[in-house]
Amino acid sequence: MLAIRLKRMGNKHRPFYRIVVSENDKRPRARAVEELGYYHPVAPGKPVQIDTERAQYWISKGARPSDTVAGILRKQGVKA
Repeated sequence: MLAIRLKRMGNKHRPFYRIVVSENDKRPRARAVEELGYYHPVAPGKPVQIDTERAQYWISKGARPSDTVAGILRKQGVKA
């Protein structure tokens, strides 16, 4: 089963996340099927960039977003 979740990058105390589609049973840092965008919670304004069309495509194919990603998608206007 596929999941849309966050993949943690960055340094200590400076997290940076990529929003990825990956296998649910794999580790979060494993190779992703596709990268959809990023989320930078420490930066001012908490910038988010996500390809909403691809996110909708993967959701239609059965990928389930994590709780955090579902909240980000809701804010971006994607029905999860």
